[in-house]
Amino acid sequence: MAAALEERYRTAHVELIESSGGRFEVVSDGKLVFSKKQLGRHAQHDEVFAAIDDG
Repeated sequence: MAAALEERYRTAHVELIESSGGRFEVVSDGKLVFSKKQLGRHAQHDEVFAAIDDG
């Protein structure tokens, strides 16, 4: 996912932060756009891109 975000959004700062429990979140401009913890499932690239683009 990090590579896909960096490829699509060339000026994006992608930061991977290690944590426990399989937590995966995507934040764009300070806004949480995807949370595996909240939804209980993995993200699809297209849904993350759409959430950022619509943001």
